[in-house]
Amino acid sequence: NATNFTSTVKRSLPHSLYGMAYDAGKICGVVSLYWFVSISLVFANKWLLSNSDILFDAPLFITWFQCLCTVALCGSLSYASNLYPTRLSFTAIDFSFTTALKILPLTVVFFAMIVCNNFCLKYLEVSFYFVARSLTTIFNVILTYVVLKKTTTLKALMCCGVIILGYIASVLEENGMGSLSVSGLIFGVLASFAVALFSIMTSKGLAHVDDNIWKLTFYNNLNSSLLFIIGILLTAEFKEFQYLPPFFSLMSLLFWGTMLVSGVFGFAISYVTAWQIQVTSPLTHNISGTAKAAAQTLLAALIALDFKSPVWWIGNCLVVIGSMAYAYVRHQLSVNAEQTNADDLKKVTTS
Repeated sequence: NATNFTSTVKRSLPHSLYGMAYDAGKICGVVSLYWFVSISLVFANKWLLSNSDILFDAPLFITWFQCLCTVALCGSLSYASNLYPTRLSFTAIDFSFTTALKILPLTVVFFAMIVCNNFCLKYLEVSFYFVARSLTTIFNVILTYVVLKKTTTLKALMCCGVIILGYIASVLEENGMGSLSVSGLIFGVLASFAVALFSIMTSKGLAHVDDNIWKLTFYNNLNSSLLFIIGILLTAEFKEFQYLPPFFSLMSLLFWGTMLVSGVFGFAISYVTAWQIQVTSPLTHNISGTAKAAAQTLLAALIALDFKSPVWWIGNCLVVIGSMAYAYVRHQLSVNAEQTNADDLKKVTTS
């Protein structure tokens, strides 16, 4: 059986070699899981948001449901962890109205981020989704300078130039092929800005929840759930409920099943992202995320039999290369800064 096989492998291999093989297998497994969850979530959302077989057109309701799933899962896991502390470890979450209010400014940005993300995906093809949201790095550099008053190195700016060049080439080609949605492109730019702003504001939000990412996830999704209800009422999206697939029909089962999967995967992506960073490194995570987006683009084009021009693919490659290079440059800057701080501390302690 599997247990005996594992024991045999342990005995036949040197301890260090087995440990290396185990670590490599674990890393491959976690990275593969991250890719699977992330890509599946994008395709599930695309099906929900722009499926021509369903007349129901309510992107705010769909996103609200996903936020509600995250809130329910956070609460359930916290409760289960309290009941069975030896079997399950999860952050203890106790709702505080004061904390929810303190998190609200960050939630507004989070709300804008997920709304723009989903509207971008609704109006654009999955194959163009990565490029449409690739300006996040550019906005990150701009906001870091404007908000945090921190400058960026020439190497990082050169990487941004490569990303912008690839973005422009891909957009022009997409437009030339007649498949570009201006609305989707605008939502992509807004989503990129919101993602960059959210990443900068997150540290302030974490300060209100003991630097716990799960508490922040809980409050952001809880607050957003309320904002979505307001949005659904203001846009009269509730009128779309009459177009929901008939209950007990095959389409209804498929729709609500996909809704549930997207809700669970929306929660799971936070977990597998943290897990991937834990077993690898922030740099590897960023590179993995970019590579995943490239694979997602290729997969979407193959599934839809969407044949793109060579210039379109070159533009995509430039965005991928620029994004990976930027992640590497930022990582090197972080490593150098840590080394400088360590050297300064050593000088102080030895003087």
